[in-house]
Amino acid sequence: MMMNVNVNGQNFTATLENNRAVDVLVQMMEKSPVTLQLSDYAGFEKVGPLGQSLPASNSQTTAHAGDIVLYQGNQIVMFYGSNSWNYTRLGHIDDLTGWEEALGSGDVTVVLSMED
Repeated sequence: MMMNVNVNGQNFTATLENNRAVDVLVQMMEKSPVTLQLSDYAGFEKVGPLGQSLPASNSQTTAHAGDIVLYQGNQIVMFYGSNSWNYTRLGHIDDLTGWEEALGSGDVTVVLSMED
């Protein structure tokens, strides 16, 4: 299953994982696109509140650039670097061309939607 990821007006696609958190996220996106305000954290990720909790299935994970994960059940994290922590994997950006540049150095607005 594919998801559209729009970062400050630049479009990417992500392949979604098969888990309960993704099922609920897809239900949210089918109602309307999900808009997130993400802030930089530690120079390797953008993180921000989803506005509701998803069913987490955390496991020790080493995330890499392009990974999209759920943190603490209600935070979306998008990586442009790498980190190891307990996350629930949500998906991965298919083509990283321009990904780090799109995320930039400040806050970003991200819109998640189902691929048409």
